[in-house]
Formats: sequence, structure tokens, C-alpha cells
Amino acid sequence: MDRQVADVVAERIEQLIADGVLGAGQILPSERRLTDKLGVSRSALREGLKSLRARGIIETSQGRGSFVANLSAQSPPTPLMHLLGSQPRTLYDLLEVRGFLEAESAGLAALRGTPADFAAITRHYNAMVAANGTDISASDHARLDHAFHLSICEASHNPVLVHTLSSLTDLMLSSVLASVNNLYHRQPQKQQIDRQHARLCNAVTGKLPEQARRAAGEHIRAVSTALKEIELEEQRLIRATLRVNGW
Repeated sequence: MDRQVADVVAERIEQLIADGVLGAGQILPSERRLTDKLGVSRSALREGLKSLRARGIIETSQGRGSFVANLSAQSPPTPLMHLLGSQPRTLYDLLEVRGFLEAESAGLAALRGTPADFAAITRHYNAMVAANGTDISASDHARLDHAFHLSICEASHNPVLVHTLSSLTDLMLSSVLASVNNLYHRQPQKQQIDRQHARLCNAVTGKLPEQARRAAGEHIRAVSTALKEIELEEQRLIRATLRVNGW
């Protein structure tokens, strides 16, 4: 058995996963098809798959076969992640990071996105829009919003960027939920967010990288500014109430 051939098999399948050709949970093709496509023997293929299983990249179950593992599965939060999530001021730091990452991912998505990517982005955008005016919960609305932004990141075809944003899922959802809870019931702010989402979707699917990058950055900055204004307004109301009550 040629160990080097098995290593090549593992590398080829890893590349397909990194490129997004094979996604999490996707069943691998049959052994016969894989040996034909990769041009290797069945024993080399099995040894390569064994190596991938040992590293947790693929899993095998009775009756289902081998499939790609969920490489972005959320592990229990570290003390640092818990601390960041529990501190309200961290929200603005997170929005700042989102602005950097999502602006770049939007630009790359416009450059590299495929028709399938654009169809997924449009589907998530339409689901988000369809939820407007319905009685779904704020957390469900936040998940639709987050799914739209994540679909743009996935279209960047940069697995490190996708993994970075996926690893921040809980924190990202908290920032989106803050936006939904504080801005969606305020008509001017909600209309502005809707326009920004539409502009972002159109720029990415229209393959306009600079416009996409700008639209994503402006959207995140506008949300941050609006939340800060609401916070200042609430602080003024608290001070005024204290004065009225003789404090």
C-alpha cells in the first residue's frame, strides 16, 4: 500500500471541503465514484478516508456512509468569550470588527461569487424581507438577518474568513439581536436598515465589489451609530427622571 497515494487522496478531499465543494453534513460520493474521479486504488482511497476520519474532518455512520463533519461546530464558550458576551460595551467593539470583516467579505463575494452563491444570498434576503410585519420573535428575526450576512461571507470563498465569522456566531447573534430589539420598532431606523440590506444584496449579486464593500461597511456603522444615539437618549431620560424626583 503506497502511503503517499493515500496522503494525496486525503489532500484532494480536504481541498474540496476547503473550497466549499463539499459542505458540512454532505455525503461523500461512493467509493467507486471517488476512485474513478481521483484515479486511485480502492485501498489507497480507504486509507486516505481513514486519515480524514482520525483528524475529525469526515465522519462515518452505519447506513449513511461517510460525510463531511461540522468543522465549525460551536464548542463550549471559553471564559474570554463568556466575558465578552456578558459586557454590554463589547457590543460596539464587535460591531467595529463586523464592519471590517463583512465589508471585505462583501467585496470578495461580489468578485468570486457563483450563480449558486448569489441564489443563496437572494433566498436569505427574501426570507428576511418576508418576515417584516409578521409576528415572529425577535430572536428568529435576528437569525434570518444573521443568515443573510453569513451567506455573503460564504460567497467570499475564503474559508478562513468564513471560519472566523462562524466562530463568533453567538456574539454576532447578540449584536444582530440588539439591532432587532432596539431599531426594528423605530420606523425611520427600520426603513434605513431595509434600504441598506437591499443595497448590499444588489451590489453583491450584481458583482460590484466596491459598492458591496461600501454598502456593508456603511450598514454596520449606521447600526452602531443608531444604537449609541438610543443609549444616549435613555441616559438623558434617566437623568431627567432623577432630577424630577429630587435626586
